[in-house]
Amino acid sequence: MKSRARKPGDGRRISGGNVTMADIGRLAGVSQVTVSRALSAPAKVSPETLERIRDAIRVTGFVPNAVAGALASNKSRLISALVPSVTNIVYASMLHAFSNIMLGHGYQLMLSETGFDPEREEAAISAHLSRRPDALLLTGIHHSAGARRMLLAAGIPVVEVWDITETPIDCCVGFSHGAAGVAAAEFAHAAGYRQAVTVTAGDERAIRRRNAFVERFRQLSGGDVMGVDFDSTATLGAGRQALVDLLDRGMPRGCLVFCSSDQFAQGVLVEARARGLSVPGDLAVIGFGDQEFAAHLDPALTSIRVDRDVLGRVAANALLARFERRADVEAVHDVGFEIIRRASA
Repeated sequence: MKSRARKPGDGRRISGGNVTMADIGRLAGVSQVTVSRALSAPAKVSPETLERIRDAIRVTGFVPNAVAGALASNKSRLISALVPSVTNIVYASMLHAFSNIMLGHGYQLMLSETGFDPEREEAAISAHLSRRPDALLLTGIHHSAGARRMLLAAGIPVVEVWDITETPIDCCVGFSHGAAGVAAAEFAHAAGYRQAVTVTAGDERAIRRRNAFVERFRQLSGGDVMGVDFDSTATLGAGRQALVDLLDRGMPRGCLVFCSSDQFAQGVLVEARARGLSVPGDLAVIGFGDQEFAAHLDPALTSIRVDRDVLGRVAANALLARFERRADVEAVHDVGFEIIRRASA
């Protein structure tokens, strides 16, 4: 007597454990090889057979093993992205632009938050590489020795964003933080400020901007520059506390406060208003990042703008060019920055 394949919709389900392609094949009355072919090249399977396989997949909730498929095809269609913070709009908006382009080319984003800790980043790189991504997006150009060894050994495209160097691991897309600090100092001096202080987070890039600002401002004004440093990331509350500390240390009237982020700058403005200090009369403020709220503060915040949308799009296109093995692609992409002058300075 000839056996008949059981139809997926006959009320019986596979349960208890992971569903495999062999299970799908048994439900659809086909071989595991046919199921694999239906998933990887559906045009090579007859419409009737393909429909039975799809019915079986719908009934069981089967999800193909992407890692196994990646090992077989050498393509995972995954892009790993490592950023210091997933909630910071500076990184989130850049990733939005990046992801939109990659999604349009059939790639999914696998995201991890690393803070500003090199060891945490190294652990994340190791975990992501074990998933066989097709490329990595990293924040910054400074990584641990172990991380660099893994990235070089992986042999996949790597784009480092939010900074530039003449010696990237593969390619980089960003701007010069030192140049941004110099530009802020020159802007402040040209606007008539002869005394300045800094408020800086414990981010290596923020520290570079601070150091460049201090060095250039001292050259131009001849005066010293005191500051408040935080080990943590920037918050409004920390910005308020920074101004308290600076005033307690004798910050002179008419001083310019150069902040490593708009969050710090917003906190400085809030504390100044709470103390009855006028901005830019008693003090002036420059932020960094030109976040959406900067233009709507009172007074509106002068800030350094980096076009995050452009940065994300350039990073995505750089990876796509690497996938195509184009020989005309530059390794260093400088998207630049712009000082947006508003009422706070």
